[in-house]
Amino acid sequence: MIKKGKCLFTSESVSQGHPDKLCDQISDAILDNIFKKDKNARVACETYITRGMVVVGGEITTTTWIDIDKIARDVIKDVGYTHTKYGFDYETCAVLNVIGKQSPDISQGVDTGGAGDQGLMIGYANNQTKDFMPLALHLSHKLMEKITKVRKKKVLDYLGPDSKAQVTVEFFDGKPKRIDTVVLSTQHTEDILDKSGKKITEKSKKEIFKAVIEPVVGKWIDKKTKILINPTGKFVIGGPQSDTGMTGRKIIVDTYGGACPHGGGAFSGKDPSKVDRSAAYMARYIAKNIVAAKLAEECTVQLAYAIGKAQPVGFYVYTHKTGKISDEKLTSICAKIFKLSPRAIIDHFNLKRPIYQETAHLGHFGRDIFPWEKTDKVKELLRLVK
Repeated sequence: MIKKGKCLFTSESVSQGHPDKLCDQISDAILDNIFKKDKNARVACETYITRGMVVVGGEITTTTWIDIDKIARDVIKDVGYTHTKYGFDYETCAVLNVIGKQSPDISQGVDTGGAGDQGLMIGYANNQTKDFMPLALHLSHKLMEKITKVRKKKVLDYLGPDSKAQVTVEFFDGKPKRIDTVVLSTQHTEDILDKSGKKITEKSKKEIFKAVIEPVVGKWIDKKTKILINPTGKFVIGGPQSDTGMTGRKIIVDTYGGACPHGGGAFSGKDPSKVDRSAAYMARYIAKNIVAAKLAEECTVQLAYAIGKAQPVGFYVYTHKTGKISDEKLTSICAKIFKLSPRAIIDHFNLKRPIYQETAHLGHFGRDIFPWEKTDKVKELLRLVK
């Protein structure tokens, strides 16, 4: 991020009812239900959704049985697709199960404690928020969290499950000053269309602003802030009726909103033997503890693994020229504190348990309900630095 002068930075988030996020939640709900009965299962579950249909596939090896049809429908119901007026209904949609087993060529390496695949994983933290997350993404998530509560409590009973938010923050010399633009697109019923039938009424825009936008970003906006609510005019047709969805297509929403590189691997539907998921959680844990210890204002951590091998083939800490000590020394200190084999990461966070569906909306990072968000290594970091 630019450190001198004016800079605009943008991130987005999507709601539970966005087709891609709906797929993430179904995949992680399947993982959670398997882990309730078989903590040693191998799961790589992906979901595809379209008009009137859900397809669940991937590779799963387990000693238990779960009702995938029921799990998928329960998620869809909880999200809010409970009536044909939203173009998708949990009771009438088709659910197809095309799951296979994990390849024995992969499992022979994982069984001995090695990584389930090659790849690189990124962790990140900065001091823009109390959660050590980028402000633009933090606010985008909060808008989606708020609109979901407003919808489910029927404060605005015309809202549908599918929504997106985008926030552009203005920085000066690296510090957030104000919000330049807020974009909020939300599915709705036809009740709030004006006489032309092409856009929602000004009254409904004011209601959405008062109920959703103002409570979340009010202190950051000014008279010059652009507020764009359903900028195309209307959003009646949404969800799987308007767009296909697939597990793993919202990886920037899941992580850091574009504030840092991305390893490329998706998270949802994967058990923690897949380092795409577990090592990304460890990388975030390391970065967050470094920033929480005030050893840097901003920190990016990269881990890299080879399939079947336990120890990472690459590990670095980069503090964006904000570190109190050199990145080389900080990397060396972290290598002493944090155990980085897949098995050690799983044990440290106790990852073989049903905690994953909650990660599949509002991001995998920045919420203290997850074990990788703890800052319990701050004292040890400071001790070794001194």
